[in-house]
Amino acid sequence: MSTKTSAQRASFSGRLGYVLTTAGSAVGLGNIWRFPYLAAKYGGGAFLLVYLILVMTFGYTLIISETAIGRMTKKSPIGAFEHFGKGPSFRFGGWINAIIPMIIGPYYCVIGGWVLRYLAGYAAGGVKALSGDNYFSDFISDGVSVEGWFLVFALCTVVVIFFGVQKGVEKISRLMMPALVVLALLVAIYSVTRPGALSGVRYFLIPDIRHFSWMTVVAALGQMFYSLSCAMGILITYGSYMEKDVSIERSTSEVEFFDTAIAILAGLMIIPAVFAFSGNDAARNLQAGPSLMFITMPKVFGSMGMGTAIGIIFFLLVFFAALTSSISLAETCASTFEDELHMKREYASMIVTVLFIGLGTLSSLGFNVLKSVTILGMDFLDFFDFLSNSIMMPIAAIAICVLVLRSVTLKGIEEEVCKGGAKFKRKKIYTFIIKYLSILFLLVILASSVLNVLGIIHI
Repeated sequence: MSTKTSAQRASFSGRLGYVLTTAGSAVGLGNIWRFPYLAAKYGGGAFLLVYLILVMTFGYTLIISETAIGRMTKKSPIGAFEHFGKGPSFRFGGWINAIIPMIIGPYYCVIGGWVLRYLAGYAAGGVKALSGDNYFSDFISDGVSVEGWFLVFALCTVVVIFFGVQKGVEKISRLMMPALVVLALLVAIYSVTRPGALSGVRYFLIPDIRHFSWMTVVAALGQMFYSLSCAMGILITYGSYMEKDVSIERSTSEVEFFDTAIAILAGLMIIPAVFAFSGNDAARNLQAGPSLMFITMPKVFGSMGMGTAIGIIFFLLVFFAALTSSISLAETCASTFEDELHMKREYASMIVTVLFIGLGTLSSLGFNVLKSVTILGMDFLDFFDFLSNSIMMPIAAIAICVLVLRSVTLKGIEEEVCKGGAKFKRKKIYTFIIKYLSILFLLVILASSVLNVLGIIHI
């Protein structure tokens, strides 16, 4: 791929390659880290039910739209938008979709470095130390250690994209996705079979209207958006690598299944374990939020008889999920540089490496050396997360919906989806969502995120 232009664009080897790679992008820290604590906080089974409905409707609509635009144009986000027009609105839509992975990727590698540190800690038999009250805060306060583990994870990411689509991105996804599913099943089975875990299973799987609120919908909507890799330029880029004889709708359904299955398994790994090993403190520990993976779960593992082994398996699983998502972010950046700057894969990969290390270092040092530097009261990692996920992604998705409605047209999407005699079974759902609900949903996410930062609501 390194010497090919858009006219000779690289491609996935087939449907399986596309599905595993796209699922690998979707299945990341959003599923295993973010989904369980949001489900625990916003109603358990009620949250899960709302999330599933949104994935099958709104999430489906966004995946179909981005994938079809990518395959139709055979370009990364900027070129894809400009395929339909050359005005400033088209350039804005393309650039905001292209810039988002350049912001997310670096700080995502920082969190990936945290995962690697915990994996190494469990492999070294440090289950008791890792469950200590101050272990995580002490770790992120050590600038040298955090930066070192970040660089290791970032190196793992950029090495893969150097090899291109089939030999790098697709190959690693074919290896890691099956391993990820097996590891998730092992941990989930162990978790739900612990004494007292069934209370957690019931809370997570059985909807209870008493636990439902408007914030359940808002949180599920935001999680669905985050989890499926929508509006990051990833699905447009991966769609541009998809062959015309691959069914977009069938592939989308399989990606939905993979993503949702791993999210449910993550909930079954974490929520029943907290119920089983926290006793009367289960309700409080489930409210731990983002610290659930790095503080609460190590305490759970520390109280287990097989804590070291389960800790290794759990963080190996999280590492696989984080790496496949990180690779997809880096690949989207590299594709943009290749297309827009007309450069070889090797040079594009070098730019991605410099970009990730530069911005990632700000995030890794934001908890220690640069902790006195804040933006809107947030450290660098939190600010980059807020800017990309809460502000830019909803705007980018609105740009995609407007592009479909005004330029691509619903007929154009249908023709692309139906190439090669493929079916568009959920066409009515797609048409209704894209015409009447999608922009409204996205405005809700955007408004909720801003109001949350201002302290008016709390997500």
